[in-house]
Amino acid sequence: MGVNLWGYEGGKMGDVSSMEMWWLINIRATLIALIFISIFYFSKKIYVKFLTISTSPSSSSSLLSSTLHLPSASSPISNQDSQSRTLEVVSDSDLKFLIDNLDEKRNEDENWENVIDKKNNFLSYKAKCCKSKDRPLTYLSTTVFECCSPELLRDFYMDNDYRKQWDKTILDHVQLQVYTTSGIEIGRTIKKFPLLTPREYILAWRLWERKDTTLYCFIKDCEHPSAPRQKKYVRVEYFRSGWQIRKVPGRDASEIRMFHQEDAGLNVEMAKLAFAKGAWSFLCKMDNALRNYSSITHPPSTPSVSAATLIQKVPPDLDYRTDITSAVSKSVAYNDESKKKKLLERPSKKFVAKALLLLGGVIYLCRAHSALGTKVTVAYILTKLRKRDDTSRQGSHS
Repeated sequence: MGVNLWGYEGGKMGDVSSMEMWWLINIRATLIALIFISIFYFSKKIYVKFLTISTSPSSSSSLLSSTLHLPSASSPISNQDSQSRTLEVVSDSDLKFLIDNLDEKRNEDENWENVIDKKNNFLSYKAKCCKSKDRPLTYLSTTVFECCSPELLRDFYMDNDYRKQWDKTILDHVQLQVYTTSGIEIGRTIKKFPLLTPREYILAWRLWERKDTTLYCFIKDCEHPSAPRQKKYVRVEYFRSGWQIRKVPGRDASEIRMFHQEDAGLNVEMAKLAFAKGAWSFLCKMDNALRNYSSITHPPSTPSVSAATLIQKVPPDLDYRTDITSAVSKSVAYNDESKKKKLLERPSKKFVAKALLLLGGVIYLCRAHSALGTKVTVAYILTKLRKRDDTSRQGSHS
């Protein structure tokens, strides 16, 4: 008689032996285990597929686009600019905070991880990040654009109308208000993220200029009555970002150094992975857009006033401090370079003396004798001379 696999036959327990019952229980347990394993396997495949899509180039572009946030100067401005509403959402203390972070004075005890270091003929990019317990992931980056003036780079970064043409992660941008007294501009930006709800940024920014024409911009989250919260977007609650644009000394190039912190509600490790995978391709795309920017006809914007036209002066105490920092860094770099050159160019005194002594011995032996033993001696002396030369060079390099 055949054994019912589930132990029942016609609604009643089958007539099976104890051995058959033991096998029946084991088979049922094995089938249940296989079902659970199959469910786990397919759910894992679905998760991996989702993670792959999330870290695709479009997702990476969204994250880097946010990291390289470019404020706009191209939307309708508010006519209400009364003194009572000119609250300093972005103040000089924010500028100090930016300068301290760019100079890495606030993060001496933090562990930084190098994320990317790449370059080509027109562009070089370095970025590192730091993860801390009490705030979002922090990024510091340095980008150098060859054959580019600081003014062109500033205009490119401030033109969000043009940005919407080349950065497809930007769904919308509108300017909400400009404070002519303080130079603060407020705007609303919507960005898309693959498989995620679009993020909404309500940001305020302000520009400063030093006496040497170095530019600073600081951007932070804020609230505005013209931008109520909407269920179809996720409002980014924490955003701190800023940059410094200056000319690279001695060549036709401009450098932009950036500081960035943002909490967009993304998994930290996933965001870091997407940034590392997509940063360089996004920067190359940005560089192409920058090269085309000067050749494109830009229609005049509706507003005649923006943060770009209301650039503030860096306060004297901060300007003086940045002057000292720049002078010290340039002096240190120059002295280090001079020492390296001197070490490479100046031979050791001991080496010169021994070289002359050996050379004199070689000349004497060559003139006095022509036997085989003399030639062997000459060859030995030359070998020693070459080894001493190599040793001396290695010492100077180290």
